[in-house]
Amino acid sequence: METTRTGRIHYIAPCFESSTPSTIQGFTTRHEGISRPPYNSLNLGANTDDSPHNVEGNRSLLARTFGITQEQLVTVRQNHGSDILAINEPNDDLSHFQGIEADAIMTNQPGVMIGVTVADCVPILLFDPVKKVIAVVHAGWQGTAARISALAIQGMVKIFDCHAKNIKAAIGPCINPCCYEVDQPVKDAFKSQSDIWNAITVPVGTGKWRLDLALANRMQLEDAGLLTGSIQTSGNCVSCQKELFFSHRRDAGETGRQMGFIMLKAA
Repeated sequence: METTRTGRIHYIAPCFESSTPSTIQGFTTRHEGISRPPYNSLNLGANTDDSPHNVEGNRSLLARTFGITQEQLVTVRQNHGSDILAINEPNDDLSHFQGIEADAIMTNQPGVMIGVTVADCVPILLFDPVKKVIAVVHAGWQGTAARISALAIQGMVKIFDCHAKNIKAAIGPCINPCCYEVDQPVKDAFKSQSDIWNAITVPVGTGKWRLDLALANRMQLEDAGLLTGSIQTSGNCVSCQKELFFSHRRDAGETGRQMGFIMLKAA
């Protein structure tokens, strides 16, 4: 992945297709929006204390950059759970999805941009080029403990008849273990995945660990059947790279949100 620019939008761009792309996808940075400090400047998170007018303006800028209306950009009310929204038929009005509580969205509908907002958590993009199905996942430590990445793959297989080995994934910028210390309650939440705990953490004292959320989700995707070579990881630490990203932990909660987004192009 590399940082690129389309119009005014700076974003980290994974590549799912080498020939004529049928998708648009990326992970935004904090640059080129209209929000003022401490949300400067491309804050896309509606669940912040930033002006709603600014957030709407930033979302409109993202949509217009890729030739769609803001109404075609679908996000949900994220609650650090494991619920998944599936959009499997045309919808004249996408606005009613905005109030649904979920932490992953999947669809086979072209012209619908789906996105999750993050400020430390892991944004994950999924694409099946055979069935033409996309998904986006928000995975904080709670969602990761609930195996939301694997659940998203299972949903694509069950609802859209995808095959896991065909699915490609991109794991976006998130907080890395260098800046992410967790304690015993987090370990307890991973008790169903205790076999991988030592692989995804480094102990830093009694009852303290540094947790690698990106690696945990990569391992879940592989366990769900994705090929190792089909998973890209950005490697960017949002906490370390203050000039590029928002970070909830680094900024003590007073910060904006970047977005992981993906869309099937209309025919």
